[in-house]
Amino acid sequence: MDNPVPAAHPVEPTEPFDPSAWQPLPPRSRNLFLIGTMPLASAAGLGAGVVCALAMDPSTAGMVATAASGLLLGAAFGLWLGLKQYRHTFWRLDDDGLAVRRGRLWQRETRVPASRVQHLDLKHGPLQRGRALATLVVHTAGTRHGAVTVPNLDGTDAERLRDRLGRQIDHDDDD
Repeated sequence: MDNPVPAAHPVEPTEPFDPSAWQPLPPRSRNLFLIGTMPLASAAGLGAGVVCALAMDPSTAGMVATAASGLLLGAAFGLWLGLKQYRHTFWRLDDDGLAVRRGRLWQRETRVPASRVQHLDLKHGPLQRGRALATLVVHTAGTRHGAVTVPNLDGTDAERLRDRLGRQIDHDDDD
């Protein structure tokens, strides 16, 4: 499936990735992490600001100022969280399978052996298509909700990962 890249968003040249090294997400995926975290954090900040305004200051001006402060603090927290998620998400593909590492303080590393992969999906949302990005979903065997998702990968890298994991599955089936 070819997805042409719009001229407005040039793609950084992709070099063949080193399977032994942890790979960062492309810089053009940063804004999608921000879009994913900021609205919910802003809404939570607004809600907290309204609750504080009702508890503290019954005047209309005070309520609006407190609610607006909560909204701004929530938006700032959403920006901070989105940037942290972007900066601390890495992936690696080696002969054994796919690994995804997230987080800094509480680091989570998910390892999917190639022998556990059932099938692979590539998702291209409208914002991802505009930036030549994709989400790789690796469905695994053995659990009801067994899927590992790697969001906002470079589209070419996502296709290479899918194809290489698919070849590993086919090779394991032949043995």
